[in-house]
Amino acid sequence: MLLAHLLDGSRTTLIAHPETLLTTSQLANYQALVRQRASNHPLPYLTGRIEFYGLDFEVTPEVLIPRPETETLVDLALVRQPEAIVDVGTGSGCVAVALAVNLPEATVCAIEISPAALAVARRNVERHGVTDRVRLMVGNVLNPRPSPFDKLRAGPADLIVSNPPYVRTGDCASLPTSVRNHEPRLALNGGPDGLAIVRQLLAQAPAVLRPGGGILIEIGADQGDAACRLAHTYFPEATARVHPDLAGRDRVLEIST
Repeated sequence: MLLAHLLDGSRTTLIAHPETLLTTSQLANYQALVRQRASNHPLPYLTGRIEFYGLDFEVTPEVLIPRPETETLVDLALVRQPEAIVDVGTGSGCVAVALAVNLPEATVCAIEISPAALAVARRNVERHGVTDRVRLMVGNVLNPRPSPFDKLRAGPADLIVSNPPYVRTGDCASLPTSVRNHEPRLALNGGPDGLAIVRQLLAQAPAVLRPGGGILIEIGADQGDAACRLAHTYFPEATARVHPDLAGRDRVLEIST
């Protein structure tokens, strides 16, 4: 994969042409990439790309690397067929773009606290041709400036989606080296119980969610019960359930108001 990236080709092309010779410069660059990978540098940061939901995304150290389990969040969102979506903590923009591509009538307001991450998201939005339906804003949880609805000229949201930081602060030091040393801490650290941003999001959600709307939030594998209790605290009349990922672990909190 590193060699294919270096030569701007595919793995299939490499296998089909084993006689290809590297220049001295290419060999030096390849060896440098291998050394970085051997020191636990994440492969997507070395190649600058990753596939998510069948789409190709740019990734840099400014954004969290999209994981396959987050595709569960997209699957559940598509079932609801929303027209107005707010994506909180968009990062690379992978969720917002995947939803816009698969819901051609939908508009998405994608909010991100990090301007550097938002720049990556903007390039991914442009890459997939959804700039007319995905609006990117700097903001903290559901408090961007200007209001997402001023920007979208739309009514309340049908659906709020989020893959927030949900690692407990005390667990950050025990994350795999490739994650701990390279991925943005802002996108990982969810406070003492891992649910600080979830709590903030749920407190703000009623102001932007239409009656009968829904919320989908990615959570940690052992946070299902605690997340459901939070949901009932902020939405006592709503239905809350936790969906597992393909490995059978708690993954997405769904709230239907």
